[in-house]
Amino acid sequence: MTLPPVVPPGRMSARPQPVLDLAGPFLLRPWTPYDAPALVESCHDPDIRHWNRPPMLSPAEAVARIERWQERWHTEHAAIWAVAPAPGGPPVGLIGVADLDLPGGSGEILYWLLPAGRGSGVMTAATDRVGRWAFEELGLHRLRITHSVANPASCRVATKAGFPLEGTMRGALLHADGWHDEHLHARLSTDAPVPA
Repeated sequence: MTLPPVVPPGRMSARPQPVLDLAGPFLLRPWTPYDAPALVESCHDPDIRHWNRPPMLSPAEAVARIERWQERWHTEHAAIWAVAPAPGGPPVGLIGVADLDLPGGSGEILYWLLPAGRGSGVMTAATDRVGRWAFEELGLHRLRITHSVANPASCRVATKAGFPLEGTMRGALLHADGWHDEHLHARLSTDAPVPA
């Protein structure tokens, strides 16, 4: 017996990527080629480099990467947003759902913040908002977040956003300073909403 897909094909590609409002001075919007300088800046940030391992990008390569993110929305492989000031301006971070398995109903949330966005609480709000979009609008069943056990800031974001710790994956990711154990957090569509 073949199970029907949890999320039918075309649910993402049939509509434009939405802008997601957050309470406060930020929102989540699709990246544009004009945001390439912020993406280039992220490649030089020591914390982002350490925890996310991005390649060094030229401005042209950053534009090409943003265009690939737009394509990945239409091919239903990922949904990547810029964390940006609501009144307008360059992004202070990135959040998205990647490793999408629409037939199986799962995906992985990823995120980073530039110094201009750190300490504001925006990433916790953004993680909760993207989770609600993935469950309520896209129709996923399970979302996960993984991060190095040596990255307590990412752990706090995941936990505060309603993604409880499920366990530790030993030696799961190679960083510049060696193999890191990774925490695995997850949230189900059936879990209680995060208190406001």
